[in-house]
Amino acid sequence: MFTLPFPLRDANASSGSENLGDLPEWDLSDLYTAPDAPELEADLAFLEQECSAFAADYEGKLNTLSAEDMLTCIHRNEKISQVSGRIMSYAGLRYYQMTIDAERAQFMANCQEQLTHFSTPLVFFTLELNRLEDDHLDGLMAQNADLARYKPVLDRIRALKSHQLSDEMEKFLHDMGVVGDAWERLFDETIAGLEFNMEGETLNIEATLNFLTDPERSKREAAAREVARVLGANIKTFARVHNTQAKEKEVMDRWRSMPTAQTGRHLSNHVEPEVVEALRNAVVAAYPKLSHRYYELKRKWLGLDTMQVWDRNAPLPMDDPRIVDWDEARKTVSDAYAAFDPRMAELAEPFFTDGWIDAGVKPGKAPGAFAHPTVTNVHPYVMLNYLGKPRDVMTLAHELGHGVHQVLAADQGEMLSSTPLTLAETASVFGEMLTFRKMLDAAETQEQRKVLLAGKVEDMINTVVRQIAFYDFECKLHAARRDSELTPEDINALWMSVQAESLGPAFEFMEGYETFWAYIPHFVHSPFYVYAYAFGDGLVNALYAVYAEGDEGFEEKYFDMLKAGGSKHHKELLAPFGLDASDPKFWDKGLSMISDMIDELEAMED
Repeated sequence: MFTLPFPLRDANASSGSENLGDLPEWDLSDLYTAPDAPELEADLAFLEQECSAFAADYEGKLNTLSAEDMLTCIHRNEKISQVSGRIMSYAGLRYYQMTIDAERAQFMANCQEQLTHFSTPLVFFTLELNRLEDDHLDGLMAQNADLARYKPVLDRIRALKSHQLSDEMEKFLHDMGVVGDAWERLFDETIAGLEFNMEGETLNIEATLNFLTDPERSKREAAAREVARVLGANIKTFARVHNTQAKEKEVMDRWRSMPTAQTGRHLSNHVEPEVVEALRNAVVAAYPKLSHRYYELKRKWLGLDTMQVWDRNAPLPMDDPRIVDWDEARKTVSDAYAAFDPRMAELAEPFFTDGWIDAGVKPGKAPGAFAHPTVTNVHPYVMLNYLGKPRDVMTLAHELGHGVHQVLAADQGEMLSSTPLTLAETASVFGEMLTFRKMLDAAETQEQRKVLLAGKVEDMINTVVRQIAFYDFECKLHAARRDSELTPEDINALWMSVQAESLGPAFEFMEGYETFWAYIPHFVHSPFYVYAYAFGDGLVNALYAVYAEGDEGFEEKYFDMLKAGGSKHHKELLAPFGLDASDPKFWDKGLSMISDMIDELEAMED
């Protein structure tokens, strides 16, 4: 089944819009000029014909192909993926621009259903590929270097071989996929349609959540209570979505003999379960020296006896409340990229000039921020909800990092360009770090440095501590759903069980906070996605330490890593930098960077 891959969302993005300058909008014409464009109709016709022809030419015959014929087969499969990916990227991006528009939702659903129908004959391809003997496939690749290029992606496909079902069952599940996706759409449309009353104004969820960073504590409290009220009124719908999605996953995992709910994600991320477990354990063990210690500092800065959840992302008393307009944000990020390597800024420039970014806040627009790679013969698109806060500048740096990564990896082709989620966050977090360090170096006073350091620590805690707490919540949710249907109260209790542990004793939790799991899109769209943020942050902290130490040729090695896309395992990618993510001490190295920043903040208090 072909779907728009759930985009790489920034977990900490905020939204809002005023006096920000000329915010760019997407020009989707590089994909198609309109839903009824003749090029789109031609591509649909191509897919209908080519999917049937591909099956006729190859079904039942993969084990008879020569090396050259196997390469042709893979190229044809790749072309089908490229054309279908172009169609779904266009349909999906139009939908994200206005999720409450019935026509856009219908167009996306119709495209998805057509492509699912066309592609049903292709289900045989991975099934037969996985039935080939290792020696046979190795022999073919030894004969043809161009075919051998595809070994990494063939290995990833074949990693699922022991979890494969019968051909007939796989075709049935393929066709049923569009039904399961309807629950994701219900979630998206429910979230986009929620209305919140703030100061007599009706707002969407993004604009309301933005009040949680307001300097006035009374506004933050009002926003938190309003979010709790609206989520509480809709909690049965969200509980139904999560119950259904988790049960569907449990059934699928059981049939596929997946040992845990997380196994499928680890396989798709091409990362060993023990590496993820080492990351999770390192972060949880570090809660006291990271989040607990930082929030105790923040409690003192805010002059509070106890912090409430609406104080977590409160601006610091010494914060500069000014708005950063779009032109300044663009210059800040572009200059930081150029200071690392002029090629970085050159690669980012078309995003600003050619309609590759949609930055403004609009009614019905999807929340958050993401970079979507589309297909390798077009270019990525970045979505923001730009408010003009320093954190939004970091979000721009983050998403442009994704975009640059996707542009560089495109030469690998459709099958090899896509990176596992764990590595997909590398360039985005590195782009953030470059921007942060540039701003930190430019700080003119100790107070400015303190504000920047505190802001970065908060973002890293949100990216590492909070996302691992999210991961633990998901692990508990899916484990509990295997035993029983879950009431909203059951899910609320699971959510609260990870909050105090991760945030620490500085906090109290208001009544209603127990429902805040309900608006996190990753739990619905991409179960267990969230640990990729912590993985990426830890990896980049270790990577940046190598760069800061003056590693010779770092820039060239960095570009080579991004150009590799999904063609190499994380061990291969990190080896040139002397790093190894399978070493448990690796994660401590990354976490120590956050701890060192908190040390510096504490020293400023003396």
